[in-house]
Amino acid sequence: QVQLVESGGGLVQPGGSLRLSCEASSRIVSIFSIYDGAWYRQAPGKQRELVAIITKRGSTNYTDSVKGRFIISRDNAQNTMYLQMNSLTSEDTAVYYCNLERTWMGRKYDYWGQGTQVTVSS
Repeated sequence: QVQLVESGGGLVQPGGSLRLSCEASSRIVSIFSIYDGAWYRQAPGKQRELVAIITKRGSTNYTDSVKGRFIISRDNAQNTMYLQMNSLTSEDTAVYYCNLERTWMGRKYDYWGQGTQVTVSS
């Protein structure tokens, strides 16, 4: 069983920065080297969207709207994933969720955090 806890959200002015953290509680050591990690977000009245992914091999990808502004990373020793968010705009206001996923022996393992609110406003 894996539990994910996000932190680091809050209120920030346009143009500001925040760093979100996602700590995984598990008996698995270096869980991010086994699972693909991702950050999603959901704004009011909108569907949840994928923001950034980091594969178990360390490859990263981003949705177009955050490319060049957000950076996804992880610390395998700390079982923690991060999302560094820079040059924030009001369009980035949403609840941000972290996700771990793997498929093993034909079974999909999918875990979500509880979400952390990010509000960009002056």
